[in-house]
Amino acid sequence: MTSEGTSDDLGLANWAPEIPTVQEISQSMQNFGTSDYIVFTVMLVACGIVGIYYGFVKKSSGEDEYLVGGRNMKTFPVSLSLIASFISGISLLGTPTEVYVHGTSYLYIGFPVIIVGLVISVVFLPVFHDLKLTSTYEYLEKRFDKRIRLLGSVLFTIGIMTWLPIVIYVPALAFNQVTGVNVHIITPFVCIVCIFYTCVGGLKAVVWTDFIQTFIMFGSMLLIIIKGTADIGGFSLVIRRNLESGRIEFPSTDWSPLTRHTIWALTIGGFVHWTQICFINQNMIQRYLSLPTLQSARRALWGFVVGVLALIGICGYAGLLIFAWYHECDPLTTKLARAKDQLLPLLVMNVLGEFPGLPGLFVAGVFSAALSSLSTGLNSMAAVVLEDFAKPFIKTPFTRRGADIFMKLTVVILGAICVALVFVVEQAGLHVLQLSTSLGAITNGPSLGIFSMGILLPWINGKGALIGGLAGLGFMGWLGLSAEAAIASGQIKFDVKPVTTEGCTYSFPQVENLLLSVPPDSILNDTNGEEPLVLYRLSYLWYTMFGALISVSVGLIVTLITSQNVEKLDPMLVAPFLRKYLKTSGKNVTPEELQQVKITKSEKDEKTVSCGINEDDKLLKATST
Repeated sequence: MTSEGTSDDLGLANWAPEIPTVQEISQSMQNFGTSDYIVFTVMLVACGIVGIYYGFVKKSSGEDEYLVGGRNMKTFPVSLSLIASFISGISLLGTPTEVYVHGTSYLYIGFPVIIVGLVISVVFLPVFHDLKLTSTYEYLEKRFDKRIRLLGSVLFTIGIMTWLPIVIYVPALAFNQVTGVNVHIITPFVCIVCIFYTCVGGLKAVVWTDFIQTFIMFGSMLLIIIKGTADIGGFSLVIRRNLESGRIEFPSTDWSPLTRHTIWALTIGGFVHWTQICFINQNMIQRYLSLPTLQSARRALWGFVVGVLALIGICGYAGLLIFAWYHECDPLTTKLARAKDQLLPLLVMNVLGEFPGLPGLFVAGVFSAALSSLSTGLNSMAAVVLEDFAKPFIKTPFTRRGADIFMKLTVVILGAICVALVFVVEQAGLHVLQLSTSLGAITNGPSLGIFSMGILLPWINGKGALIGGLAGLGFMGWLGLSAEAAIASGQIKFDVKPVTTEGCTYSFPQVENLLLSVPPDSILNDTNGEEPLVLYRLSYLWYTMFGALISVSVGLIVTLITSQNVEKLDPMLVAPFLRKYLKTSGKNVTPEELQQVKITKSEKDEKTVSCGINEDDKLLKATST
């Protein structure tokens, strides 16, 4: 127990002289040894070797090979790549922190993933896979026009360039916790390796490094929770301590959209959020398009769903384990953990610190998650920049070598920009899980709205999609940035779970307990004399849905004012269940007939069509597509 007095001008608790200080404890835990550095380096070297293999030995050249792996990748590695691309260090470190600070409510966001898998498998995946696209945003030009394609590409670029610096910063925090090395020293070093193998190896290098990194991620997290649970006294003790603190709970059934986590926000808002990030996203769809058949793409999708649910569960339990370990001495209050997302690395050093090489395995796991997301983002950006920003505005077609050089140069330049933006993220000082979701929704909502208009609402025209998308972007940009600024300034605070420092065995500066429970009626903290707008308190889980609804609503209004000739719309550009309702020049064409015609047409210059040519020509004319 700390006494009320102070021992010196620094306000340290009145501990006995032999009691160590928090600084001494922190330094003693930074025992990242030679064996740990070796394990960490082996992971980086393995990734570099994969890049060298696909860059120089089994060279990936040409757009199709570099961007979509020649469209003949295998289902299992692609499925693991999808998991690795989605599960970044943000998830590995942010989810345990969320559970420690706010309880288990967030974990219920995993349930909508199953529904999302069904919807994507039936509605979205057939459209994109049948069109054989390279860039997702080619679809927007086919469905609307070039302006919408450019808007979609810009939204993706903004989203990815704000997300990747957070992805890089988070594992650097973990590395800093266990080694004391400055984040700005390790970040460029690790990113250079990632930029290298992404640059030279293309999608095949990205997928196979993801394959390796997924096993490291799962292995490191399982090692921590199994060893940590055994050391503390078993699973039942972990659950009991969290039940006593109120951390294990069911989400609120409050109907207010201002409540941070309700069952409605987690299921409905979570469903829309997952739909966007799981599929209407160049990062993810590029992997589906690398598979040869729609059936293999669906198998990869369900493998991804199972893997994501497993990792959410593992990361959530890690948060419960952290509290069970520190239930009597909160490391955030004592500053043993200098940032919220350093809680899991702190646990790692307590649990695995005495075993040479195991802390290195954990850091390798966190960095694996980051590298997989970074490499995916850079490879996707190379596709978007080439297909959507360069080709439409350059009259002279790229040569094979010219396209290779352009894509690799894009990866290098964008990678360097992302590393530089880490400085900006460091200043934000916010909980990365909510920050990444909130900022991502600024562009994710309008993007989902545009694609939903294209695939699900055949009567919406290009003008409606363009103005709707811009309206959604403008509104969500204002809301998202303003709300995060209010949170960062302390104007908005959220209800947190109780913690204590009564059981600490080291001295620490007497500071305000950062996680004391905040009554619901004081969630708004009027620090500047002005209460922030009520809209700023909207749960971040509604952001993506809110942005999509604004975009679709404005798009519908604009279309009503103008017009759209549905008879000229290609049925292959809408969801399969809508195609039978589209009438084209008085003749209904089944999806199977139309797809066969398009396959015949696309292969006409390469293969001899043995039958049905005259009928196909008649059918194509009849569709007026």
